[in-house]
Amino acid sequence: MTKGAAVLAFDMGASSGRALVGRLTEGDSGRSRLEVTEVHRFPNHAIQVGQHLHWDTLRLLHEMKKSIRFAFQMGYEPATFGIDTWGVDFGLLDANGELLGNPYHYRDSHTEGLIEEVSYLIGRRELFEQSGLQFMPFNTLYQLYAMVKAASPKLEVAKTLLLTPDLLAYLLTGVKSCEFTMATTTQLFDPARQEWNTELMDRLGIPSHLFLEPVQPGTVVGPLSPEVQEELGVPAIRAVAVGTHDTESAIAAVPAGDEPFAFLVCGTWSLLGTEMAGPLLSPETMELEFSNEGGVGGTYQLLKNIMGLWLLQECKREWDEQGKEIGFPELVRLAEQAAPFRSLVHPDDPRFFSPGGMADKIRLFCAETKQPIPQSEGEIVRCILESLALRYRQALEQAEKLTGRVYGGLHMVGGGIQNELLCGFTANAIGKPVWAGPVEASAIGNMLMQLVALGECKDLQEARGLVAASFPVDVYEPQADAGWAEAYETFLGFGRV
Repeated sequence: MTKGAAVLAFDMGASSGRALVGRLTEGDSGRSRLEVTEVHRFPNHAIQVGQHLHWDTLRLLHEMKKSIRFAFQMGYEPATFGIDTWGVDFGLLDANGELLGNPYHYRDSHTEGLIEEVSYLIGRRELFEQSGLQFMPFNTLYQLYAMVKAASPKLEVAKTLLLTPDLLAYLLTGVKSCEFTMATTTQLFDPARQEWNTELMDRLGIPSHLFLEPVQPGTVVGPLSPEVQEELGVPAIRAVAVGTHDTESAIAAVPAGDEPFAFLVCGTWSLLGTEMAGPLLSPETMELEFSNEGGVGGTYQLLKNIMGLWLLQECKREWDEQGKEIGFPELVRLAEQAAPFRSLVHPDDPRFFSPGGMADKIRLFCAETKQPIPQSEGEIVRCILESLALRYRQALEQAEKLTGRVYGGLHMVGGGIQNELLCGFTANAIGKPVWAGPVEASAIGNMLMQLVALGECKDLQEARGLVAASFPVDVYEPQADAGWAEAYETFLGFGRV
């Protein structure tokens, strides 16, 4: 590996974006290490316009341009940059390559009820076999079908659909592309045939000409456009199509060895599953509500989407608006002091999907299930964290059932692992060790695929070795507590798979 080689990663989450530079350095043993420095961090807020919720795409572009300028002002000279974001969302371009309005936010309500309608029209089993995806209301399929039903004029004039990271890359380079891992989040890509499901699009009235042929992670897309170079005063650094779905970038950064492993990408969403050589499209996979998402290095990820720390983030936002403004560390301390196993919720209950009134939604769930109703902030946070840990146990057991494997523990990565109480709860719930790290997994996985594209890492396995040599991993051993077994029985009684 070339000492000093640098890359720039944009990691865009549902509430914030960040730009980080990764630079290869030499460790104490002479082995290469990856040194990561944050260049810029900025908010990413949903914008309500009339009846719809949108992303502020041009604000994100503005902040990304600032990040590129900052990186060079700080003395870094990245050869490439990569972008990873949440899945499913997209922008539409007209014949002149101009963006047709701000893209919809995946939590917009225009897809309500469409899972049932499309399943009736196509057949649930057929839909799963041709996409391999969990039925989630925000999937690109339902967003586009909602636009078809609304007779959206955007679909009449649109010439190209670009998923969010591809759209942002296009706005910086002028080059249109479609990266494979993001394509597999749409429910319109057939993993068995490895191509767009144009027959399904035709049946639903979705224009199939909008979709570009996917490229694999590690593909060089193109340099910054001359206009952007001149505006920022920087050279023509190249965009790389990394694992542009942030989940897949995060999994690429799991410091696992050669053995099969289970992972938990922990953030606003929690994604728990295992890496596979190909999709698993069995009826049982559909019944247990697992997805098959394309990964980097020719892999597929068998995983379950879990609502995650969204519940806690929404409660904190609500408390902040009420003037309480309690920081996350203090909320965790209050949770530690609250009584254990007093109240539980199922994180994936549909009522928790939409923003607003989260604390009251949690109380209502507890009332409906005849549990003590949590009142204080500490009681609510403990309820959320214990419930997530139990959901993780359920999903891990289901993954083991589907694959026929037994995993020795769970690799946790992402920002959520900064919540040490959740990591400990998870180890206790699953009765196995949790290996937590790295925190900035999506950005690091983004960097790894840039290094592969540059020839600095030969493949995914060597790249993961670089992660293991560069970032610490905290180990959480399970603590014997009979209360977890009893709580799990209560949790299973909520009746969701």
